[in-house]
Amino acid sequence: MIVKEKGFEQISDAGALETIVDEVVAANPDPAARYAAGEDKPLGFLVGQVMKSSRGKANAPVVNEMLRKKLRGG
Repeated sequence: MIVKEKGFEQISDAGALETIVDEVVAANPDPAARYAAGEDKPLGFLVGQVMKSSRGKANAPVVNEMLRKKLRGG
């Protein structure tokens, strides 16, 4: 499959994504705290950092959900 050969496959594995999400949250405590406190704008920044760390391969909707659950408990 061309997608796999070229390295374009999307990362949807929860374990792999959780590691990246944890690293991004740890590296960006201020935006993480602001989002946890109720601001919505920092979520986009954090998702962007996860995408950057994964070289654009992370499944963005899954990352959004993981960050919401991790920082706001649901």
